[in-house]
Amino acid sequence: MKFNGINNGFANIARLSDAETRIITAENVYGEKGLGGMAEVSDIPQEEVVKIGQKWDGPNSCARDLGKKWKVRPCITLPSKSTTTIMDIDGQGCIQHIWITVDSKVYRDLIIRIYWDNEKNPSVEVPVGDFFCNGFNTRTNILSIPINVNPSGGFNCYFPMPFKKHAKITVENRAPFDQGGFFYAITYALTQIDNDEAYFHAQFRRKNPLIYMEDYVILDNVKGQGHYVGTGIAWQQNNSGWWGEGEIKIFLDGDKEFPTICGTGTEDYFGGAWGFGQNFSAPFLGYPSGICDGKPGNRHILYRFHIMDPIRFKKDIKVIIQAIGWRSGGRYLPLQDDISSVAYWYQTEPHNEFPALGSHDELEVI
Repeated sequence: MKFNGINNGFANIARLSDAETRIITAENVYGEKGLGGMAEVSDIPQEEVVKIGQKWDGPNSCARDLGKKWKVRPCITLPSKSTTTIMDIDGQGCIQHIWITVDSKVYRDLIIRIYWDNEKNPSVEVPVGDFFCNGFNTRTNILSIPINVNPSGGFNCYFPMPFKKHAKITVENRAPFDQGGFFYAITYALTQIDNDEAYFHAQFRRKNPLIYMEDYVILDNVKGQGHYVGTGIAWQQNNSGWWGEGEIKIFLDGDKEFPTICGTGTEDYFGGAWGFGQNFSAPFLGYPSGICDGKPGNRHILYRFHIMDPIRFKKDIKVIIQAIGWRSGGRYLPLQDDISSVAYWYQTEPHNEFPALGSHDELEVI
């Protein structure tokens, strides 16, 4: 991925570019040049905060002795049962880094949506925690390259996200209370985007419980050209014993009953072997959280990023994984586990509308 000379790794870090770097935070909500850190200790909200529609929390008493330039508005409050816009800019460019931190109790209650080029339907629609491979409302360190989570709950995303006309990011708060202390920083470059650059997408799904003898669907109904770049899963086992015999299956460009890509087992797809045995977090794959002692109720976090091995499709793609354990007599057992997933991919626009996300209760972690 080249993005017109924008740095996207060591391959072109020394190359000069005409791109202009900007960063959006609570103190510069539109990322404007020379306007960072201009919030004032005041009951009157900043003009741009009113324009973007964010809640104004009033004077920050921590800065009362110092005033402007001294960390006056480092974070925002997300009002209950409402949606807050955190990015809304025109022009061509590419998001290069997103950093977020918020209390872990609302990881499933906050829904991040990203819209490209004034589309009505979002290209990203995922609970904030799950987007950063932190399902179950539990902080888990992730040491991968595209998604990086550090103590204590510092969420980082390095997937490049190009846009040609407009970029908008919103966060919906489904919790029954206002959530303060939502910190964010979005780094992007203003630059020309080539015609062969695809748009970033991410979609959340959950089945609780998975229906007996059914495959778990990670992604379906994707039409257009693109490449699949990642899978994140939060998996709760509801039976005793080993839960990861299932195969990943990826159907490409008209595949019907049988897929083009078929794996050998759940832990194999996520880069491990023989039931994992221990946790690990690597640049492109990992099992950073979970206990493999076979007890019902165990919760497992897994990720696989196809950065070095993107899965290309020209017309359509469907991604599923089987949930298979063991029953008596050395026989496979189709599981009825609680499985949530995030699919990450790039494709041409327009994209098909995502399936309904589900209600607060349907996504709740209990």
